[in-house]
Amino acid sequence: TDPAAAWPALHAQIAACTACGLSRTRTHTVPGVGDRQADWMVIGEAPGAEEDARGEPFVGPAGKLLDAMLHAVGRSRRRGVYITNIVKCRPPNNRDPAPQEAQACAGFLQRQIALVEPKLILAVGKVAAHNLLGRDDPVGRLRGQVWQWQGRVPVVVTYHPAYLLRSPLEKRKVWDDLCLAQDVLERSAG
Repeated sequence: TDPAAAWPALHAQIAACTACGLSRTRTHTVPGVGDRQADWMVIGEAPGAEEDARGEPFVGPAGKLLDAMLHAVGRSRRRGVYITNIVKCRPPNNRDPAPQEAQACAGFLQRQIALVEPKLILAVGKVAAHNLLGRDDPVGRLRGQVWQWQGRVPVVVTYHPAYLLRSPLEKRKVWDDLCLAQDVLERSAG
């Protein structure tokens, strides 16, 4: 399939999706944004209120922090990074997506990963890490090592930017995670 044609079709499928109850309360679907030939794919958990209103992931205060984190390693949502979430619709009251909601969106996420073909996935937060890795360890235990998504794409787990806004002393650990991600890419390129 032609990737240029595949993206609009995928976005249309996401916009038309009614596979779970989140479709009844959304304003907009939030498929993803960024460089569609990116080396990095950043995957969060779910859209929040601002994301639901605008149809773009990570646009609130956590998004500004994510942009600063990416900028610190020479990347941006326009260059080298594609950003999406486990679920494409906002859960009510910003609760974590339920397992069946994540399952309803799993095909969309797999399609996005197949189209982007990232060399690395940065899983931000526990919901993303748990869904991508099929594990339920705390983020603190998943950080600092390289995992694999379906045996094909290296995954580095880090804290969610929203968590960092509440716990700024953890930013140093996220910097270490970003450096690990950079190392993984450099090793795969070399």
